[in-house]
Amino acid sequence: MTTKNHPFHLVDPSPWPILSACALLTSAIGLMKWFYFNDTDLLFTGIGTTTLIMFQWWRDIIREATFQGLHTTKVTQGLRWGMILFITSEVFFFISFFWGFFHSSLSPSTDLGMLWPPKGIQTFNPLEIPLLNTLILLTSGITVTWAHHSLMENTYKQTLQALMLTVLLGIYFSALQGFEYLEAPFTIADSVYGASFFMATGFHGIHVIIGTTFLAICLIRHKKNHFSMSHHFGFEAAAWYWHFVDVVWLFLYISIYWWGS
Repeated sequence: MTTKNHPFHLVDPSPWPILSACALLTSAIGLMKWFYFNDTDLLFTGIGTTTLIMFQWWRDIIREATFQGLHTTKVTQGLRWGMILFITSEVFFFISFFWGFFHSSLSPSTDLGMLWPPKGIQTFNPLEIPLLNTLILLTSGITVTWAHHSLMENTYKQTLQALMLTVLLGIYFSALQGFEYLEAPFTIADSVYGASFFMATGFHGIHVIIGTTFLAICLIRHKKNHFSMSHHFGFEAAAWYWHFVDVVWLFLYISIYWWGS
């Protein structure tokens, strides 16, 4: 076809989908190998390969959007719906963890001594690191909104400052959560409480790391002048994702750290 009569972007053949599927399969098998044989070689190989593929796949999409002009208004609208549906699927992903937590906590079985938290579990004080992490994420929600409005008003310096603050707050949150895990008086093997706690907060922590990476990429792109007042969906998607992470943490803090303890 030498001409096209539609506003859509038909992607060129790409090796990244099949390669990323193979890399993720390698990571999953590596995870099982780690659990059963305490060998992390295959896991880190899979994670490293996945990271490399993500870098190159994002590079191609950035080229399409910024330099080739292929992300038309119609294409951007499709990307918006894609991000909305992705975040919706993530909401249901976390609902499953909350469902499991409340199923066990609202009516503790005899195996748990009909108590919640189960006997022998020493819970975290919700007014210490968990409260600090809540303040950090709420502040980061403010700074990412500041960055978004500054970008829409074409204020380069303020956008840069706000994005840098958001990325730093995300790193600070992850560091505090890592410290909390190291100091935890219970493990994932300590009854359904330990399993519920580490699955829910652990997956949220992974999402914070992904969101921080997303925003760090946006920071680099902003420094390279990839965004304009009217063409910045990459940043907008990152901001939506970050607000989603904020809201999930509020539910985690209220239900697991505060009410559940």
